[in-house]
Amino acid sequence: SKLAALFEHPLYNIPIPEVMEKDKLFVVNPTEKFSLHSSGSDEWVSSSKAETLLPTGKTAYDTYPPWLKFHIGINRYELYPRQDPLMPTLLRDLATQRIVSSVQKSGGTQLKLIMTFPNYGQALFKPMKQTRDQETPIDFFYFSDFERHNAEIAAFHLDRILDFRRIPPVSGRLVNITKEIRDITTDKKLAKTFFISPAGNVCFYGECSYYCSTEHAVCGKPDQLEGSMAALLPDKTLAKRRSWRSPWRRSYHKSKKAEWELNPNYCAQVRKTPPYDRGHRLLDLIDMAVLDFLMGNMDRHHYETFEKFGNDTFLLHLDNGRGFGTHSRDEPSILAPLQQCCSIKKSTYLRLQLLATQPYRLSDLLQEALATDPLAPVLAEPHLRALDRRLGKVLAVVGRCLAR
Repeated sequence: SKLAALFEHPLYNIPIPEVMEKDKLFVVNPTEKFSLHSSGSDEWVSSSKAETLLPTGKTAYDTYPPWLKFHIGINRYELYPRQDPLMPTLLRDLATQRIVSSVQKSGGTQLKLIMTFPNYGQALFKPMKQTRDQETPIDFFYFSDFERHNAEIAAFHLDRILDFRRIPPVSGRLVNITKEIRDITTDKKLAKTFFISPAGNVCFYGECSYYCSTEHAVCGKPDQLEGSMAALLPDKTLAKRRSWRSPWRRSYHKSKKAEWELNPNYCAQVRKTPPYDRGHRLLDLIDMAVLDFLMGNMDRHHYETFEKFGNDTFLLHLDNGRGFGTHSRDEPSILAPLQQCCSIKKSTYLRLQLLATQPYRLSDLLQEALATDPLAPVLAEPHLRALDRRLGKVLAVVGRCLAR
């Protein structure tokens, strides 16, 4: 396994600082226990009722469902650890746990559902909008592109291979629209949008600001539907997140350009502006630009951080559905933060160099990681080949910066 060899490489074993109590997102009461009802039902009970059901010798932590262990593990330095024994279980849960509730997620331009499992875990479901081999038409503006379920899956694995670990776990899943959405939804607005297409397939379109209409309906075959299931982050009432507008945000206008597109010295003013004037925030933003360039994602207008950790923490790379839309051309403007600032973390640069070598070729690693997904093959072959080409271009930009 190339992937196993990669994660054993010294560059993937650089220790993070010691995690103190103040660096944890949640400080948990070590005696609070969760357990399944002894009746065999699928509901979780808490604390006192659970005491009698626990086999002796089990710690309270052992009784937590995987999603809760994932939330408890989040700290100032990482969303999840490198060698996370929980990851296979968490991904399996996303792919197989029974769905007890499906409601539409409010906001956004496209249809997304929040699905709940019997153990109270929740996932964000993005339905399949286009096939693996469809490319985004060349005349489409980036902001009118569809979100792709397979891009969400591939982005999670790519982010992990780059050792950023800033995207919550995502798995592919085949969902039954009738049994797992229509028949169990309590969302009245969503329920009104189901219909049977002329081909006899079950379809629905939900309610949202752009792509929610019969022309943009999501249809099953006849009711089987592919989608991505992303583990939800802790509720914002428990762990507040702050949304930051990216300094390299695009104009989202058909003819206007953003300031960074017109001013080659734009980075100088960013460096003087908090929070980019100290710490590693700017370098983290450049990491994100590298990830986006490799995926071809032009839609990074905001990013988020956990409020508890202030400015000294990692960026969350959420919402990656507009990646992997084109493989036949690259978008150099995504690398503007790297090109204009000529800065990159040494650890990121060394890992990118490693991923350009034959034993650790980026496309091979991603292909291996995606092979275990229930919807494999997740990416068409040309997208994998494009990754190696784009990695070469990132290294060339850094090379030019070093020469300068």
